[in-house]
Amino acid sequence: MNCNTQNRKIASITEKTLVVGIDVGSEKHYARAFNFRGYEFSKKPLAFSNDEAGFMTFKDWMDSLAEKHHMDKIMPGMEPTGHYWFNLAVFLQNNGMKVLHVNPHHVKKSKELDDNNPSKNDRKDPKVIAGLINEGRFTYPYIPTGIYAEVREYSNQRLNAQEQLTRVKNRIARWFSIHFPEYKDVYNFADAASGMAILKVAPLPRDIVQLGKKGILTIWREMKLRAVGDKRAERLLEAASHSVGNTEAPDAARQELFDLFDDYEKYSKRVEDLLEKLTEKMHEIKYIDKLLEIKGIGIVTASTFIAEVGDIRRFDNPKQVQKLAGYAIVSNSSGKHNGESRISYRGRKRLRYALYEAAISVTGKNAEFNELHRYFTTREKNPLKKMQSVIAIACKLIRIFYAILTKGVTYDSKKMMKDIVRPALEV
Repeated sequence: MNCNTQNRKIASITEKTLVVGIDVGSEKHYARAFNFRGYEFSKKPLAFSNDEAGFMTFKDWMDSLAEKHHMDKIMPGMEPTGHYWFNLAVFLQNNGMKVLHVNPHHVKKSKELDDNNPSKNDRKDPKVIAGLINEGRFTYPYIPTGIYAEVREYSNQRLNAQEQLTRVKNRIARWFSIHFPEYKDVYNFADAASGMAILKVAPLPRDIVQLGKKGILTIWREMKLRAVGDKRAERLLEAASHSVGNTEAPDAARQELFDLFDDYEKYSKRVEDLLEKLTEKMHEIKYIDKLLEIKGIGIVTASTFIAEVGDIRRFDNPKQVQKLAGYAIVSNSSGKHNGESRISYRGRKRLRYALYEAAISVTGKNAEFNELHRYFTTREKNPLKKMQSVIAIACKLIRIFYAILTKGVTYDSKKMMKDIVRPALEV
């Protein structure tokens, strides 16, 4: 990661480097080849298909140009367009080439440099991409392998399943608002086990009234549910008797709720299964058990962190992870004006959110982090707002995670508290 500065990037491109710009598409890609000065070696763009035959054609084309012009290094670059770039990048990486990414926003803004025309075509984009690479305006994408690839895929599947489950819960809440709004007075959660047991048999208020108190209690006894009895049954029956919910299209309303319950159970089971598999994979990562020893850090937080960061040993220091999460501090100043600094928000959104949630969790469950939060918000000099303090704790967690996963050290709460600089106590 030390090479991740613009000067070093530019220095990595020499007169013996073949720079290849690739315009990625869903079915067909286009490529053009240049030297470090922007002189083009390809007479026209190479069009190749998004399959094995096309990839081999592309590789042979690059190898022949490199041999013809006495190049000893090939640097292919592309925009990270959706997911279409991934298979090509893996192919190039497996063939010993370091794939480069250029920012699509930079490509869009740079198109008019040559002809003052914002047009987009298969010939123009590869040239713009290659020009940005020659200027050192590129990044090195990280494609995880081995256990880190497994954790990322399982984590993404779990997050997608959780999003689907949340959508289903919202749709169930909508159904209650329309057909049985009084249900929330009986149950705080729409997915309460005893409530769902009744609704699967009697979904509408009129059905519950017809079922009666005896029928409700019979269902609960057969399911051997605890903490339910006469009072809960009477409250549910009372709410159903005085419901103002919509009574039109009752058959369609019943079917909708049955389908929503099916979806709820399906996605709930999927989330549980994926979390179980993710937990198994996580324990294959070195020192992960030491990370989970921190009070307030669970398997969901740890797995999301590993899924987004990958092998943390590829970073030279925790500040690079902080930048990846979008927690790098950026200033807002010009001349005599000194604006308020803020975080960049440039980076992996899921990583940033996971660290934010982790900071809130440890602040509430962990005594030393709670003390750190209190200190940040109440110190005499430069006190932080609550949100700023949470972000500062999230950055502190990054440094702790980095030390544990790279050095294998055990989390020490006393050492963490000693790291807090208190100017008021300095002599």
